[in-house]
Amino acid sequence: MRIPSEIESYKDEMIHWRRDIHAHPELAYQEERTAGLVAECLERWGVEVDRGLGKTGVVGTLSKGSGPSIGLRADMDALPMDERNTFEHRSRFTGRMHACGHDGHTTMLLGAARYLAEHGDFSGTVRFIFQPAEEAAGGAKRMMDEGLFERFPVDAVFGMHNWPGLGVGRFGTCTGPLMASLDCFDIWIEGKGTHGATPQRGVDPIVASTQIISAFQTIVSRNVDPNEPAVVSVTKIHGGDAHNVIPAHVQLGGGVRCFDPAVRETLHRRMREVVEGICASLGASGTVEFLTQALAVVNSPESTRLASRTAAELVGYENVEADFEPVMVSEDFSYMLQDIPGCFVFIGNGEGEGGCTIHNPGYDFNDDVLTLGASYWASLARNFLRVEAG
Repeated sequence: MRIPSEIESYKDEMIHWRRDIHAHPELAYQEERTAGLVAECLERWGVEVDRGLGKTGVVGTLSKGSGPSIGLRADMDALPMDERNTFEHRSRFTGRMHACGHDGHTTMLLGAARYLAEHGDFSGTVRFIFQPAEEAAGGAKRMMDEGLFERFPVDAVFGMHNWPGLGVGRFGTCTGPLMASLDCFDIWIEGKGTHGATPQRGVDPIVASTQIISAFQTIVSRNVDPNEPAVVSVTKIHGGDAHNVIPAHVQLGGGVRCFDPAVRETLHRRMREVVEGICASLGASGTVEFLTQALAVVNSPESTRLASRTAAELVGYENVEADFEPVMVSEDFSYMLQDIPGCFVFIGNGEGEGGCTIHNPGYDFNDDVLTLGASYWASLARNFLRVEAG
C-alpha cells in the first residue's frame, strides 16, 4: 500500500482519536462531543470551521488558490444498541455503540484534513463534511435542507464506508446504483375486539395481519421484474395483551428496498392494495404510511472512474473491484448524490472474525485501515483538484 509517510506518522494519533470516539458514542443529533473533537482538530490545523449545520454537523473548508471544489463526507453518529466487546475502548454507555464504523470514518477524514492542511499542493477548495444522524435519522437531508451546498458549494462529492468481509487493502465500488433505497413502513389494522371464545362477535386484526404478511411475499415475486432486485421485509408486529382477548388493532412495520424508482412506486402501490383489499374482505380497515429514509446511492461515471483510479494508485488495480456487486443496505449519502455528481466507495475492513459484520454487538472498526482511508481521501482531493484545474 502506497501510504504517504506523513500520514503513516499520524497512525498512533489516529488510533487514539478513533478509540476515544468509540468509547464515547453519541446517537443521532447528539454528537456534541464528537463534533467538538472534530472542530478542535480542524481549527488547530488551520482549516476554517462552521458548526451547527444539521444541528451537530461540522463543515471544514480548506482553500488554496482558485479552482474547483470537492466535498468529502464522513458520518459521526452511533447506534442505539449495547456493546458486547470487552476491550479497553469499548463503549462507556449502555444502549450506545459505534457498531457501524462511523468512528473510523470520522478519523480517516480527520487524517486527510491534517495532511492536506500541512502538505496540500493543490489549487481549489476541499470541503470536509462531518455529518450527524446517518443511521435512519435523515442527517444528510437535514444538512442539505439547511443549505449545505448553497453555503459550501462543491463540484463533486464523495463518500466512503468500511465493508466487513472485504480484505484490508481492497476497495469496491461501481458506476450507477451501488446501494438500495429504504422506505420504512407502518401499517395499522383496525378490527373489533372481543372475547377469545366469541370470535364471531368481533373482527380479528391478527388474522388480517397474517394474511397481509403472507401476501407481501408475493409482491416481489409476482409484481416486480425478476431482473430488478427488491426486498419487502416485515420486521415487527404488535397486537394483543391477553390469552383470551382478540384485540381491536394490530400494528406492523418494516422496510422496502430497491434500486429503481419505478420499482419503488410499484412496491408502495401494491402494498397499499394488499392491505386495503385483505382488510376489506375481512371487515377490518387498514392504513399504510411510508417514511423515506434513503434514496438509492447512484454513482456518476466520471466520479467513479476517478475514485477507482485513486484507490488503484494506493493499492493496485487488482485490489479495486470497480464492478462491485450492488448491495441492498442503504445510505443517506444518496441525498447528496441527487444534487451533486459523485461516488461512494467501500473500503475493506477485513475478512473473518476481524471484519465482524456491522450492526453487530461484537463489531469494531479495524485500525489497520485508518491510514489507508486517510490516504485515499487526501489523494482523491489532490487528483480531483489537479485534474479539474488542468
